[in-house]
Amino acid sequence: MDRDGHIHSPFCPHGTKDTFEQYIEQAIKKGFKEITFAEHAPLPDGFTDPTPARDSAMSWDNLEHYLSEISRVKLQYQGQIKIHAGLEIDFIEGYEDKTRDFLNEIGPRLDDSILSVHFLKSADFYHCMDYSPSVFGEMVRKYGSVNNVYTKYYETLLLSINSDLGPYKPKRIGHITLVHKFQKKFPPSVVFNPTVLNILHTIKEQGYELDYNGAGTAKPLCKEPYPPDWVVKEVRKLKIPLIYGSDAHQAKEIGQGLEQILMG
Repeated sequence: MDRDGHIHSPFCPHGTKDTFEQYIEQAIKKGFKEITFAEHAPLPDGFTDPTPARDSAMSWDNLEHYLSEISRVKLQYQGQIKIHAGLEIDFIEGYEDKTRDFLNEIGPRLDDSILSVHFLKSADFYHCMDYSPSVFGEMVRKYGSVNNVYTKYYETLLLSINSDLGPYKPKRIGHITLVHKFQKKFPPSVVFNPTVLNILHTIKEQGYELDYNGAGTAKPLCKEPYPPDWVVKEVRKLKIPLIYGSDAHQAKEIGQGLEQILMG
């Protein structure tokens, strides 16, 4: 494995202040030849971050500094490791137009990007699904069951895949089974395999690739990659490209989950 396609940075408000250099040096030490910094893009104007700390994404004020810092380290590490300037773009139901406008503006300046679902829209409120077990528990009460939360997540994921976000829409879909993050505390009572298979076929039809995300292996209530092994086997049957991502929010997490992912 010579590429880590999903790394955060000191610009992540819910991460650490580890420097770009610390992330890069750790990546080199781990043997990676290529990395993508994919910081959480600023949230659309008019969208209120529903997390208690309102720390889901980089602020608009920091976007230019973030991109300039990546340009700086690209030069600093030229010849040692290939560094991509990227963003993790949130798909937020109801904010497609603003997301498209943002991508049209910033897309030409990016080398790479990921499209992810973290926020789910209920009738009158958005929740950050992966914020904490307690927030997930609130969602279960709001939606009526764990199964209903899973259903809403996968419906929103499918919306993201089919959405028209313009020519700079990310071609990599982030951690498609993120809803499993708290599965050991909130297990669904039905199997969602057919739903996931349908999503995979849609990803194949659209010509997208998948984030093979190691972060779930380190989450005590998940303990599996996003997506898990059975999904990866189906992905390979469909010949959908898989791009490993540590989803590191601190330098020491570079390479996390590698020992549990299916190689080859």
